[in-house]
Amino acid sequence: MSALPQPVLVIGTGLIGTSLALALRRCGVVVLLEDRDPAALAVAVQRGAGVAAVPGDTAPGLVVVAVPPAATAAVVGQALDRFPTAVVTDVASVKVPVLRALLAAGQPVDRYVGGHPMAGREVSGPAAARADLLDDRAWVVTPHPGAADRAVAVVQELALAVRALPVLMPPEEHDRAVALVSHAPQVLSSLLAARLLDSSETAVSIAGQGLRDMTRIAASDPSLWVEILAANAAKVGDVLAAVRDDLDRLLAALEVADGTGATVLVDALRRGNAGRQRVPGKHGARPAPTVELPVAVPDAPGELGRLFAAVAAAGVSVEDVRIEHVLGRPTGVVEIAVAQPAAEPLAAALRDGGWEVRG
Repeated sequence: MSALPQPVLVIGTGLIGTSLALALRRCGVVVLLEDRDPAALAVAVQRGAGVAAVPGDTAPGLVVVAVPPAATAAVVGQALDRFPTAVVTDVASVKVPVLRALLAAGQPVDRYVGGHPMAGREVSGPAAARADLLDDRAWVVTPHPGAADRAVAVVQELALAVRALPVLMPPEEHDRAVALVSHAPQVLSSLLAARLLDSSETAVSIAGQGLRDMTRIAASDPSLWVEILAANAAKVGDVLAAVRDDLDRLLAALEVADGTGATVLVDALRRGNAGRQRVPGKHGARPAPTVELPVAVPDAPGELGRLFAAVAAAGVSVEDVRIEHVLGRPTGVVEIAVAQPAAEPLAAALRDGGWEVRG
């Protein structure tokens, strides 16, 4: 049983709100739900995320506001007024504008602490929610100078209750960080995917896993992202301006006919290598050197399970895995990333077991 003050009221039953509610129910928390959209609320209730809040319910000990960014400050302010003893938090992906709006409105913010679970999907709505969506994800908790210690502790406990990993970060630093690691990547992914609209079907048909990786998040909800980008416009603009400067240098280097621009290209690619190494790897640690073993796998039920059983039988821990489908053939290539010392023994064991290890 969680130590959270109960019941917990979740306002907003979209993807994150419903996923959060499902995760709270998983650990035995009493959850009340509100949403101005009766259909979304009904889906969340039907999925077991909680019960619809009604007037006269026991006052919540914690209110979580999970509404679109443009409405977050207003709904947080209303919650502070409606429930004068409850801690109030939100899950909006931008924190400074919410806090500024509350202060400008004269709201007492000692019971308010912002939060941001670093999780999501390309699909939205309560039907897409999952109880495990927040598991092992960073949940940024953003205390401000006026926040009560108890409020900060309750929001940290909320993250722990749903199996997320709380990370304390000031609101300004949070907004600057998400501009770099979330908001600008969304824009760049969408811009790259949009280039495909001007290409022939033949050109698009030869796309490989690299393009799929880089454009995956381009499938996200445009209306939601317009709100997010508008709320964090200045900091996203800073990141995109730096990328624009890098592109200008690369374009100039590509136009140098004598090949001297190669130095600029090499430097850009090497800086990319170095930056990629900073992305957290397994268990959030700095990525260790790995080797990817490409294994051909028939596209048939049970084949992936059989492959992973063979890896387990070899006593090897998988660091990462991805699947690339083979064009025009009923086969996939599963790229299994393993620690360098384990690569050769695993390749030998798989070949002995009849698997086609490529490369």
